Amino acid sequence: MNPRAETAPLGEGPASAASPLVADSVGVLHKHARSFTWASWFLPADRRDDAALLYHLCRLIDDLADEAEDAVAARRELDLLRDELHGRRPARPLVTACLRLLDERGREAVDQLIEGVLGDLGMVILQDDAALIRYCYRVAGTVGLMMCPMLGVTDPRAAAYAVDLGIGMQLTNICRDVLEDAGRGRVYLPATRLAAVGVTPEALLEGRAPASAVAEVVTALLALSRRYYASGDDGMRFIPWRTRIAILVASRVYGAIGHRLMGRGGDALAGRVIVPPTIKALAVLSGLLSSLRLALAAYRPHDEGLHAPLVGLPGVTKKA
Repeated sequence: MNPRAETAPLGEGPASAASPLVADSVGVLHKHARSFTWASWFLPADRRDDAALLYHLCRLIDDLADEAEDAVAARRELDLLRDELHGRRPARPLVTACLRLLDERGREAVDQLIEGVLGDLGMVILQDDAALIRYCYRVAGTVGLMMCPMLGVTDPRAAAYAVDLGIGMQLTNICRDVLEDAGRGRVYLPATRLAAVGVTPEALLEGRAPASAVAEVVTALLALSRRYYASGDDGMRFIPWRTRIAILVASRVYGAIGHRLMGRGGDALAGRVIVPPTIKALAVLSGLLSSLRLALAAYRPHDEGLHAPLVGLPGVTKKA
């Protein structure tokens, strides 16, 4: 099968609203992505199903890595999935359905997502901000690229802003999960930033890092995330209004995690931040109000500096 020949209009093909595959995908979304579930209710029904399918594919990629017996087995499973995506072996129904939703750039983004997940196998230590931003691009910015055609986005300028929103969300995710990630042998806080506050990645892995020093790094990264969220907002104009609201809600609900973490001084070692339903409801309201404000805002060209570490990757504005 040639994936490029399998493209069909959104909402058509085997993944109808009544299909077991869609029902299964919706269940996966509701189980594993409660923050995004809030946003999904603002999508038209057919787009909501498409979003669930894409989330299911991204979750499958994560699970193939996390649930494998070892790194060798994980690489084998991910290589097999990549063969399905590129038509080198028969594709499972989920892959076939998602290929129908993705344009060429979206398919390239899936490859980059797999590369990002492969980078999580074994111990992870990121050396600097450039490595951090590249990682965030691969595991989250790519999702923005996948979502663009599903949301009805047609302007090619939208890709850069979609990447930035994904990066902002992933930075939030990393700051929230410092303690949990360290327990898995993963340190996403850049070694250069840790060194500046007198901490080594090894100290964080071994539970010896001072909470105040880690909080200083987390606070700085949350400030960095806001630059990417702001860029994501600049690109909302390219999303049709019916689907734009859902993405704004997702941005605000996820951003609330960072606000809660900042509220306790960036202390990520005190345990995982939980955003209560009342705060999520306020974030939803913020998203709705932002839709009106951003619709009237003047257009701002993309800040290429945000993509300096990403030269050559799909959806990136910075040139070599």
